[in-house]
Amino acid sequence: MHDAFGPLSVTPVTHSVPMAKNQRPGHTPPGTSVRPSPQTVLDRLAAGGDRAARITHTEHLPPRAGRHAVWPHRIRPEVVAAVQKAGIADPWAHQAQAAELALDGRSVVVATGTASGKSLAYLVPVLSALLDGSEAPNGRGATALYLAPTKALAADQCRAVKELADPLGKSVRPAVYDGDTPFEEREWVRQYANYVLTNPDMLHRGILPSHPRWSSFLRALRYVVIDECHTYRGVFGSHVAQVLRRLRRLCARYGSEPVFLLASATAAEPSAAAGRLTGLPVEEVADDASPRGDLVFALWEPPLTELHGEQGAPVRRTATAETADLLTDLTLQGVRSVAFVRSRRGAELISVIAKERLAEIDRSLVGRVAAYRGGYLPQERRALERALHSGDLLGLAATTALELGVDVSGLDAVVIAGYPGTRASLWQQAGRAGRTGGGALAVLVARDDPLDTYLVHHPEAIFQRPVETTVLDPGNPYVLAPHLCAAAAELPLTESDLSLFGPGTEEVLPQLEAAKLLRRRAKAWHWTRRERAADLTDIRGQGGPPVQVVESGTGRLLGTVDAAASHTAVHEGAVHLHQGRTYLVEKLDLEDSVALVKEASPPYSTTARDTTAISVLETEVTVPWGEGRLHYGSVEVTNQVVAFLRRRLITGEVLGESKLDLPPRTLRTRAVWWTVTEDQLDAARINPEILGGALHAAEHASIGILPLFATCDRWDIGGVSVPLHPDTLLPTVFVHDGEPGGAGFAEQAFRTAREWLTATHGAIASCECEAGCPSCIQSPKCGNGNEPLHKRGAVRLLTELLKGAPKS
Repeated sequence: MHDAFGPLSVTPVTHSVPMAKNQRPGHTPPGTSVRPSPQTVLDRLAAGGDRAARITHTEHLPPRAGRHAVWPHRIRPEVVAAVQKAGIADPWAHQAQAAELALDGRSVVVATGTASGKSLAYLVPVLSALLDGSEAPNGRGATALYLAPTKALAADQCRAVKELADPLGKSVRPAVYDGDTPFEEREWVRQYANYVLTNPDMLHRGILPSHPRWSSFLRALRYVVIDECHTYRGVFGSHVAQVLRRLRRLCARYGSEPVFLLASATAAEPSAAAGRLTGLPVEEVADDASPRGDLVFALWEPPLTELHGEQGAPVRRTATAETADLLTDLTLQGVRSVAFVRSRRGAELISVIAKERLAEIDRSLVGRVAAYRGGYLPQERRALERALHSGDLLGLAATTALELGVDVSGLDAVVIAGYPGTRASLWQQAGRAGRTGGGALAVLVARDDPLDTYLVHHPEAIFQRPVETTVLDPGNPYVLAPHLCAAAAELPLTESDLSLFGPGTEEVLPQLEAAKLLRRRAKAWHWTRRERAADLTDIRGQGGPPVQVVESGTGRLLGTVDAAASHTAVHEGAVHLHQGRTYLVEKLDLEDSVALVKEASPPYSTTARDTTAISVLETEVTVPWGEGRLHYGSVEVTNQVVAFLRRRLITGEVLGESKLDLPPRTLRTRAVWWTVTEDQLDAARINPEILGGALHAAEHASIGILPLFATCDRWDIGGVSVPLHPDTLLPTVFVHDGEPGGAGFAEQAFRTAREWLTATHGAIASCECEAGCPSCIQSPKCGNGNEPLHKRGAVRLLTELLKGAPKS
């Protein structure tokens, strides 16, 4: 049963299996048909040594019965029959409700849990419209466009549509159109496909600039499906919002007004977020009527080691090493599992470690574990997806390239290596297991940082709080300007278009005229350049073309790295992993966007360090906090990667530091900052000797905790702390967005400052270390080597600041 259509109820079966020679506890011989209960699987993982003590909390989410409905009578009977043939007699109530709204011509967002059948909710009305259109006398009939944030998800959905629509014959002609589509196939897709599956990048760069070649498709466009729409946040989400406005404008030019059908993980205010994304009023379907098996969700904190880190701080065992152990044990149990890790390097490393440990116990299992991440070549990605579907793989270490809806039905367990940044992503990843309706196990393994440590000791922050509001700002002038240029290149901009792109348009247009990018003739603005306007921006906010990773000895292209990440990921001396092989970067050529690497086996990983300076450009809002002040506004940030650390694999022990000579990068962005007075410092017993350390510690911890309140990652934001800042003339802590023009994260921090800084205080004060560690005030990317830091000073400083915080 394909997950795109929702789960079927499967009762988990528990068996006991005799233990074979060389087995660990719970080792299940390959081929044995066993599906133990999730609690049994967790008990086996916790057996032996001090493992049970690593589980700080276990949450049991009870099963939920499903509620059925009937499809709206306007759905074509052939489509209903096709769905029934796929094994689904009746829809869940939320699927029928969403289909009804779609048929009424009302844009709708379905915001229900993982595996609740969101795909079927939009597919049924889409297929019905395509079937109606195939009988129209005007030839092409109705068309539909599907947008996914990743190529993998679009490919998976195309398989799902072909499978479901097979009984409908050639009336439904789905096709993927992305960067991997061969050029000889692209013309067929433009001329004949009526359900085109693509991504926002291809819409931005390929389809909209070539709209005359897509005219018959756009003229007949009835529905636009936006899958996993909760992922469109920050700068990327803001860019996608403007791409969708350009799409709507061209559709209107060709006489169509498509209905938008959005699918989202459970989210706060989904209709408001969908409205910001599309620029349209959007109805909300959020009452999940699908059944759910029981979920056992464990919070797991790796133990302290005997090692010491910077400034003698205690060091925990890494989440990577702990997750590799858990994935190994789950594979030995015969439990189909995915380990989610946030970095490409982490996914590769977990796979390598798990394979090595499996080889010591049962070599037949080595080939049943693999890594999956973005950046692989298309054929590598497709091969891994096929192995997942066939069951050839038992264990997978994956980045979020797999998180986004790809069908991996039949999984029994998910291990999450480090909090993924938002509760929406956490539940999305946890929901990958149990997707066929049976029970499931999810384990969150804490990294050695403030947010993860806070969460595993404050489970209510995960299980008793709603998911975050999606943050995006389509009016960001750095986002808006290139899309106005792209829109003018597609079709000259007129006065009537301005409201579509938002209130900031009238302010940005004169700037584009002054820069000689647009020229006003009569009543319209025209693109003036020969180059393509769509190439002015990378919608993922990655700041330029991706850096190609090339093997120096052979010239072979291994993959790519985003331009924005190149200074930290492929600097000279960096360790780079690809398909389980380890490479050392010999040279980073920023001019040609190429990193030359050679295969090597260093016993360490590398972590880049940077320094930051900041100046205030404009203070937009100031709020008194007693004697202190909280500010929000525009800043200029100068950042430079200055060095990298070498850390021993598995333990994370620091082996040494090497300097780097990379150019500084400057951006204008948005920030929140707070100041304190001399009297407050006296009250908090902060003398000049410890002031810098107290501010620095508070800055680090507040950056670490912010993802709990804004849909960001600590790597999306930065910070600076200064005992006497030249613009404020006071001790100041800044936290800023990491993207030009801002991403909305600093604004969310400003709005939730009291709760955010209270949680920051709690995270530092409750940490069991003596003088500071990675779990509270040390930062992995601190360019100052985590010096100076003063843990107790930070607690006293935040206590004094929070005394003046407004109550609401």
